[in-house]
Formats: sequence, C-alpha cells, structure tokens
Amino acid sequence: MEKQINTGLLAYGMSGKVFHAPFIATHHGFNLKGIVERTKKLAQQDYPEIKSYNSVDELINDESIDLVIINTPNNTHYEYAKQALKAGKHILVEKPFTATTTQAKELFALAKSLGKKALVYQNRRFDSGFNATKKVIESGKLGKLVEVHFRYDRYRNEIGVKAFKEELVEATGLQYDLGPHLLDQAIALFGKPLKFNKILSKNRVNTKVDDYFAIQLSYPNELTVFLTASMLVVDVRDAFVINGMKGSFSKNHADVQEAQLLKNMKPTDEGYGIENPADAGKLTLVTEDGGRICEVVASEKGNYPAIFEAVYQNIVNDMPYPITEEDILTQLEILES
Repeated sequence: MEKQINTGLLAYGMSGKVFHAPFIATHHGFNLKGIVERTKKLAQQDYPEIKSYNSVDELINDESIDLVIINTPNNTHYEYAKQALKAGKHILVEKPFTATTTQAKELFALAKSLGKKALVYQNRRFDSGFNATKKVIESGKLGKLVEVHFRYDRYRNEIGVKAFKEELVEATGLQYDLGPHLLDQAIALFGKPLKFNKILSKNRVNTKVDDYFAIQLSYPNELTVFLTASMLVVDVRDAFVINGMKGSFSKNHADVQEAQLLKNMKPTDEGYGIENPADAGKLTLVTEDGGRICEVVASEKGNYPAIFEAVYQNIVNDMPYPITEEDILTQLEILES
C-alpha cells in the first residue's frame, strides 16, 4: 500500500481553503488529518472527517501528524516552522518562507539535522501563463533575449484589514506579498542574477508599507529582467512581455485556478486549470525578409496539483524538489535588501 502523509493545516482562511486543502484532500498520497481553527469552525463543513484543532500548539504536538503546512501570517512563518521541525514534522511553508536569509538558513540547517524536509510553497511556477511563457523562451524562437517583463498588478486603493500585510512587522508590504511570486518565476527561468536594483514606494493614503515595487535583475549576455507590482493599476495589461533579437511575446495574467477554486471546483474536475482560449499569448517573429508573422500561443494547463506531487515525492522517495534552497535564499537576499 502506498504511504500516506498525515497532513495538518495551520489556518483555514483563503490560503488554506483555496490553495492547500483541496489538493491535499484529492491527492492519494496525503491524508488531511486536521486544521487549526481558533474561532469559526468551518473546515469540517467541507471535510467532515478532519479534526479541528483549537491552537497551533495542539496540531504541532499531535504525534500522528507527519507534515505541517504553515500558511499563517508572514511574520509567524519562522517561529512556527522552527517549532514544527523540532516536533519532528516535515514542513511546507507559504511564501515568503521567512523574512531574512539568516532565518531561512537556520531552518534549512535544522531540517537537515533532524532528517526532515523544509519545503517552500511557490504555486505561481505552475500558472498557465507562466508556463506558456517558459515554453516560448525555451523554444529559442525569440533568439537572444534582450529584456523580460513580469508584472503582477491590481487595484486596491484602501488599506487592507490583514495587519501582517499593512503593519510594520516582519515580512510586510507588497514586496513580501507579491515579490516572492515574481522573483521565483525569474529565478526559475534564469537563476541567480549578477546584480539587482530595487525601488519601493508608498502611495495609498495612510499606508505604512510599500504598495509598489520595481526590481531590475541583470543577467549574463546583457539580459535585463524587470519585475513590477502595484496595488494601483486600474487598467491591468500584460503580465508577461519578452523581447528578443528575433521576436516578441506577450501574455496577460489569466490563470483560472484561483477563480475556479473559489467557486469550489476541485482540482480533479474536468476543465480545471484550462484558460479561456481568448487569453492566449501572442508571438511575433521577424522573417528572413524583414517581415513579421504572428502566432497564437495557447496557454499550458494550470497545474497546482504538481507542487503537491513534488512535495509527496520529495518526502516519501527523496526526489528533488523543484524550488531549491538556493532559489529561496536568492529570493530573500533581494527582498531583505
């Protein structure tokens, strides 16, 4: 019989309800054992067989739990990760893994010393648009790359209610909220940059934290990668723009997985992860005679289940996990700079 990993979730807000529980519940290798719910007890309505824990300590100290998913506020990740590892659990930690590289190195070392896995959840590597972009880059059709633009924009002019995103605590602000997504995508494609520059700004009335960032990454062969996120973009445009010596590619951010999960679609349902064909990417290439040809590039299927399969294979069969420790340390070095 295939080994099952008894798994506990530290919270059942949007992250737990949308990005974790549905995948743990539908993957044959996991058993969703329980979820921490301090006040509202809602998880059992969706998963009647689970145990509802009253506190983080209660779940972490349950000897039957093998894997703890740490999806609590950013400034608690280090504390809870350390506690779970010391209790003999594997951990899967939401982005950002920690606030600093020092904290991250400590946790990675602690996990190794205890024979446990410390893994980081970076689901945007498995977005449909990103993987369509990756496929175009890897095809070589664009020739030598000149510049790459990744954006993650929205319009939210008000101060949010989640204190860990708006107050001056560890790992706060937009750069720690959306920066890990964009940085991980860039690092996944191009590795560690030779150097970087970063701009943060505060624009909303009474904001205490950054609500805009722009990060410029410099790579070998004169490649420049621009990562930008803003909470004040009314007309959201392309999320992926790639310019090369032989052509250009552009694609909007139209991954449907989050929206589908919010509507209670299961990852195993037909149609899960499939974008609207109207949101396909556009590839424009230069012909030998100097003309232009345009191609429609259909998106890859969105595939968040793949990250949980990777978690399972890493814990059970010691297969390499796609988001490496080096990737995370590079990301945090830029974020904490």
